[in-house]
Amino acid sequence: MTQAIETVNLTKIFDSKLIAVNNLNLKVEEGSIYGFLGPNGAGKTTTIRLLLGLLNPTAGEVTVFGEKMTPNSSGLRKKIGFLPTSPKFPPKMTPITYLNFVGKLYGLTKTERTSRLSSLIRSVDLLHSASHEIKGFSTGMVTRLGLAAALLNKPELLILDEPTLGLDPVGRKSTLDLLEKLDSRKTILVSSHILSDIERICSHIGIVNEGKLIYSGTIKEMKQHIKKSSIKLELDGDVTAFCNRLRSIDEIVNFERRGDFTVELNFAPNVPILRVVQDVLGIVSNEGLDLISINSSIDSIEDAFLTLLEEEESRGFLRAVEN
Repeated sequence: MTQAIETVNLTKIFDSKLIAVNNLNLKVEEGSIYGFLGPNGAGKTTTIRLLLGLLNPTAGEVTVFGEKMTPNSSGLRKKIGFLPTSPKFPPKMTPITYLNFVGKLYGLTKTERTSRLSSLIRSVDLLHSASHEIKGFSTGMVTRLGLAAALLNKPELLILDEPTLGLDPVGRKSTLDLLEKLDSRKTILVSSHILSDIERICSHIGIVNEGKLIYSGTIKEMKQHIKKSSIKLELDGDVTAFCNRLRSIDEIVNFERRGDFTVELNFAPNVPILRVVQDVLGIVSNEGLDLISINSSIDSIEDAFLTLLEEEESRGFLRAVEN
C-alpha cells in the first residue's frame, strides 16, 4: 500500500532534556482513517506539528505522499487540511467571511470559494448561523467551522487533533457523523485520547506513550492482542441458581459474580468457545432468566489500550533495572 504519511526514527527533544517524540516510525496508508491514540502528554500534538512541518525534528524525518516535509514545504502543506485542538477564530468574523478569507489564502477563485462555502456550511450544519459573529458560537459550532476550514481546499490528507475535545454528547456525535461521511479516498489522521471515538470511525490505530509508538495496526488486530477466553453476562432473575449450574460445565475454569446481576466466566485455553457459550445460554434459558447483555473480553478497545500501556510500562521498568 502507498503511504500517505511515513516517519523514520522521528525524534523531538526540547531544551536538550525533554524527549517529546522518541524514535517514532509511523506509517499511515492512503485512504485509511488512522487513529492516533495516547494518554494526555504522550506526544501526540508534538508529532502532529512535526508531520505538518511546523517544528524541525531533532532527528529522523517525515514524508507526506512520498515527499519530505520541512518548514519550507508550503506546497506540500496545501494538500493537507488541519484542525487544531480547541481552534480559535476572529470573534468579529462570521463563518462566511472567515471561510472566504481562508479560501483567498489558498488561492481559490471567487467562483470556487462561493461553491465550496455553500457546500461546506451546509455539510457542517452552520447554515442558520452563517451570518452570525463567531464570538457567540458554542464549542461544537467552533469545531464544525474548523472542520469546514480544514476541508476548504479539498485536501488529500486531513489531520485532526482532538476534534471532539470539550464537546457534549450531541456535539461529539455530530462531529463523528460528519467524519464518517467524508470522501472514502481521503486519508484522515485523528489524534485523540477518547477511546470510543477512535473505535467508531477508525480502521487503523497507532498508540503512543511517552513519545514512543507502542502499537500500530488495525483495531481488530489490537483487540486480538489481548484476546482472552472469557465472557461477561448481565442477567435478570435467580443468578445464584445460575451460578450453581455453571459448575457442571467442565470447560469453565472459574467464574466470578460481580454485583447482583453480572457474572464473568473464564474458559480453559483452546476450548471450543462457541459450544461452551451455547451450554451457558442453555442454562440461562432453563433457569428462566432474562439475558440483558453478553460481552466478550475482546469487544473492548479500552481493555486492549490499557493492556498495551501496562506491557510498555513493564518493559520500561525492566530496562531501567537491567541498566
